[in-house]
Amino acid sequence: MVTAFSARIDSYRIALFICLGLFIPTALAEPYPNKPVRIIVSVMPGDTCDVIVRQVAFKIGERLKQQFVVDNRSGASGAIGHALVAQSSPDGYTLGCGNGGSMSILPHVLKNTPYNTLKDFSAIALMATNYMALAVSMNLPPKNVSELISFAKQSPGHVSFGSNGEGAFLHFATELFRSQAGFTYLHVPFKGFPQLAGELVSGRLDATFGSFPTLHPYVLSKRIRLLGIGRLKRIANYPDYPTIAETLPGFASGGWFGLIGPAGLPKNIVTVLNREANHALSQPDIHDRLLATGLDVSNETADYFTQYNRSEFEKYGKIAKEIGLAAQ
Repeated sequence: MVTAFSARIDSYRIALFICLGLFIPTALAEPYPNKPVRIIVSVMPGDTCDVIVRQVAFKIGERLKQQFVVDNRSGASGAIGHALVAQSSPDGYTLGCGNGGSMSILPHVLKNTPYNTLKDFSAIALMATNYMALAVSMNLPPKNVSELISFAKQSPGHVSFGSNGEGAFLHFATELFRSQAGFTYLHVPFKGFPQLAGELVSGRLDATFGSFPTLHPYVLSKRIRLLGIGRLKRIANYPDYPTIAETLPGFASGGWFGLIGPAGLPKNIVTVLNREANHALSQPDIHDRLLATGLDVSNETADYFTQYNRSEFEKYGKIAKEIGLAAQ
């Protein structure tokens, strides 16, 4: 009996040790984050992604009692910074600010992009989106989107559309519009928007897509005419501006900015960061400021962001194939 009793005690001890082995490491594990977190931003200070992530990072740091440090690594149209994020350890201490230009478009036009948009990143939180606007010279007859499409169809390849370069975002926005509307045009690439704007105001250029905040001052001063915005619903602050989707159902074009990490980021870390980013973006001092600059503020799950990233990547990949724009 003593032997049986001893054996039972030993089995209890073994079970206890197993339990302790399973649960003690979890109990003793330090909460995330327990050291500073670096957020790599692939643009220069002051660019949209930089402005957004600095505000969000500060709020997250306050709530989680840890530093979230912004590290600007610009160059190669964002490829340098995004590659650093993709190649980092998936431990939650190196994050990035992803954007549509570098993740949705660049891989389709830049040969040997040093990352795979759909495989090398963990989507954490879609922070904000912006929207394109379609504007024309005051000298051009069309007063709305429908009239512009009819005008372009009457003179195939004659209406000139400016962009910020072959394969750049404005070019892709124009191609998306062309493919849905069914007309041809003359593409005129520029090195930068100031030169493009000058040509549009002078009447030497017929039309262009551009971010709404960039074009709006020219519209207010009546130097160019805004025909529509590239979002599905009208802007709450500007209800008189029609959407292009009112003429071409489903048309939407704009950039996006989101918090990302390397592939394989643990789900619990993604959950914490998504929650905190969305909380930061819901605060009036950030939310209202971003809205005032012409951005749509997001508050979605990480799964939503994953699907959104894939959808945008595939949409612009399809356009690249349609126009025969092979990666250079």
